[in-house]
Amino acid sequence: MAHIIEPAASGRAKCRGCGQAIAKGELRFGERLPNPFADDGDMTLWFHILCAAYKRPESIAEVIDDSGVEDEASLKKIIEFGIEHRRLARVNGIQKAPSARARCRSCREPIAKGDWRILLVYFDDGMFSASGYVHVGCVTEYFETVDIVDRILHFESETFTEEDIAEFRALIS
Repeated sequence: MAHIIEPAASGRAKCRGCGQAIAKGELRFGERLPNPFADDGDMTLWFHILCAAYKRPESIAEVIDDSGVEDEASLKKIIEFGIEHRRLARVNGIQKAPSARARCRSCREPIAKGDWRILLVYFDDGMFSASGYVHVGCVTEYFETVDIVDRILHFESETFTEEDIAEFRALIS
């Protein structure tokens, strides 16, 4: 079964990337995978189009051509960039470390309490699972690019001030 892009039939589905509802009539991406809970059949995981471009670039690349998605050219750039830098799909937001217990997945050093850290997730068996953190200063080594601020802000549910955004933008650059 092939992946699909279609308008949402209702407003009940939630995006697997950001966890927010997909509004009725909004274009959504359906990633079809084998159902691990059944011997036969597939399951469909629904994503907002932009969330799929960030989190599942290889899958949405298969169906994005001539899909009728608004601003298809910029989406293709995001998808190509995500495929080129495979670890970018792991970005799941940013936060200040509430303690000093976590270690950076890149340098293996502790992340100090109050320091910015990037949250990571892995996709496995149709689910995103938390997988650790990266120092903001280790972005270049881990992701092989510094162009991640838009991704971070897309998946971040906290309300950041312009000062916060400027602070971690300066730390990443």
